[in-house]
Amino acid sequence: MRSTCRRRFLRLTAAAAALSVLTKVARTQAYPTRSVRVIVGFPPGGSNDIHARLISEWLSNQFGRSFIVENRPGATGNIATEAVVRSAPDGYTLHLCGSTELRNEILYDDLKFSFMRDTAPVASLALAPLVLVVHPSFSARSVPELIAMAKANPESITVASPGVGSAAHVSWELFRSLTGTRMLHVPYRGGALALTDLLGQRVQIYFSTIADAMEHVKAGKLRALAVTSAARVHALPDTPTVGEFVAGYESVGWLGVVAPRNTPTMIIDLLNAAINAGLTDPKIKQIITDWGEDVFASSPAEFGKFIVDENAKWGKLIRAANIKL
Repeated sequence: MRSTCRRRFLRLTAAAAALSVLTKVARTQAYPTRSVRVIVGFPPGGSNDIHARLISEWLSNQFGRSFIVENRPGATGNIATEAVVRSAPDGYTLHLCGSTELRNEILYDDLKFSFMRDTAPVASLALAPLVLVVHPSFSARSVPELIAMAKANPESITVASPGVGSAAHVSWELFRSLTGTRMLHVPYRGGALALTDLLGQRVQIYFSTIADAMEHVKAGKLRALAVTSAARVHALPDTPTVGEFVAGYESVGWLGVVAPRNTPTMIIDLLNAAINAGLTDPKIKQIITDWGEDVFASSPAEFGKFIVDENAKWGKLIRAANIKL
């Protein structure tokens, strides 16, 4: 009798578990049943915004529901990130973000959220190296010549950045730490101002996004000394990498999609598969390429490990350099 009751209990338990799984699957298969917000922490027209609109259009076509880009600029992306982590973890709020939002985890002491703790990786999109550019009148014509000049004249070379803690700033800090050089950091309120003063010879070097510098390099208004990625980039095939002269140097920004923590795994997997399919689309690949970037597809687990590794790398550098916002 006891054995019969036990078998009946086990059958009921198994049936209940199966029903729970089927219910979750049914809900996921119905996703999305309404519009999805894709929140961006910067104004329209910038790199984050353009990538968000590109992938949102693809997802809208794939799922037959609107993926709507919502710009929430301010506090270097923190306003948008906080809005995302405070949202319901149901797959209807996503965050197009990148290395900037991750660095904020280390640069700010007073955040009321944690990017690492409160977000779930969905899919990576692109890797974005920078290019070290100088005015054509600058006497150093290569990275070794720049290093020699900086060591011979400490604090005499000015290096621009779009602001403290920016990708350009930390890329220079990594360069400084690996080469033992000392240059004068000049932070601006945005990349456009930094680039303008470089063109006007008011500063001497700048780690620029490839998209911003490309036109000026091709026109001969700037000289590209090196790119910051581990390998040469297709957009500037004749430009060496910094790592060809400085062992261990690599500094690459990235963009990807995250969701609030505890978003169902099946929804994340569904979005990941759809985004990865989009990254094979010729139109999307070409637009990413035109920005001087490389397509970066991964699984949620691979993307999560990448984020952890990036956090460790830049956290160590930022703390060693005592960079604070």
